[in-house]
Amino acid sequence: MIDLIVEQLSWLALPVLLICVIDDWFLRTGRELRVAEGARIHDPVIMKFLYGVLPILVLASLYRLLSAQRADLSFVLVLITAISGVVWALEHFVFRHIRTGAALAAGRDPEKLQLPNTVDYARSFFPIMAVLLVVRSFIFEPYRIPSDSMMPTLLDGDFIVVNKFAYGLRWPVMHQKFLSVGLPMRGDVVVFRWPPDTGINYVKRVVGLPGDLVEIRSDQIFINGRSISFKFLGRYQDGCYLNMRLAEENMEGRPHKVLHCLSGDSLAIPLLPSCDRDISQSYLCNEATENRVDDSGDATMQVPLGQYLMVGDNRDNSSDGRYWGFVDESLLVGKANLIWFNWDLQRSGGPNWSRIGTQIK
Repeated sequence: MIDLIVEQLSWLALPVLLICVIDDWFLRTGRELRVAEGARIHDPVIMKFLYGVLPILVLASLYRLLSAQRADLSFVLVLITAISGVVWALEHFVFRHIRTGAALAAGRDPEKLQLPNTVDYARSFFPIMAVLLVVRSFIFEPYRIPSDSMMPTLLDGDFIVVNKFAYGLRWPVMHQKFLSVGLPMRGDVVVFRWPPDTGINYVKRVVGLPGDLVEIRSDQIFINGRSISFKFLGRYQDGCYLNMRLAEENMEGRPHKVLHCLSGDSLAIPLLPSCDRDISQSYLCNEATENRVDDSGDATMQVPLGQYLMVGDNRDNSSDGRYWGFVDESLLVGKANLIWFNWDLQRSGGPNWSRIGTQIK
């Protein structure tokens, strides 16, 4: 609900900003010159309201940028930076002189005229947005985990730091690489643009490198005929997931936990009363020995050159490369390194402080 409200507010930021800029530059100075020097300016009620809500709308846009799953919000960040820079430049080189001339013609001291509110905002926001654009594009990008597909490594509500430098630097919006630095390693947790809709960012684990033959049998991974270490740890349940298997997988000496179930049947069931989160359904692992069939996530895939196979740690509840294919190198966003915040009102009632600062393995 909060995210929906923030999204609606963020879309209002640009039109409200434009209205305030027009009023500030072309109308407000006239109102100021028509009243006695030092007297209070009587702005229209609607403009008082818009000037008051503008900072809230801008903050909503910033929050949405920090928690966005859609890659096209990089364009919004570039746009806000450009607009604030243009407003600042036009005020400095054009409208300040126009305002000074109007004040002198009216016999008033130009230095006593109030600086337009939007110019004041632009002057404050432009350096902040410019720094944020550089940091988000070339150093690290915050990303909010939107689903259970990487449980138990990552939880819905985790905010993670994505290292943009790990796999090379790309221009924002265009996504063209201009500096090659490194390539993903097997076991990396990676944020990438989803091939079926590149406007959406996904996060999964790199399982297959270019040229690999990857087999997934009963949720265990085999690379070029060699099995990846997969150790059963016990059963997992949290009220929404019941009787699931918890295993430790070790890729290239990098252990991490995996959630799975040995079943050929769909695990999804109607939402259980014990599930206190806003998800569409619960998951029950029922591993009846009779009538066993191949596990529902089994697959055999040859990874093409220049592409990668990405799979979720929640093996039976992850939309990943087993179902929609491979991720081209050009779609990589960066490597997930750290959980910097957690906010899940349903699972923990607020921030889960124990997850903050956790390294992503």
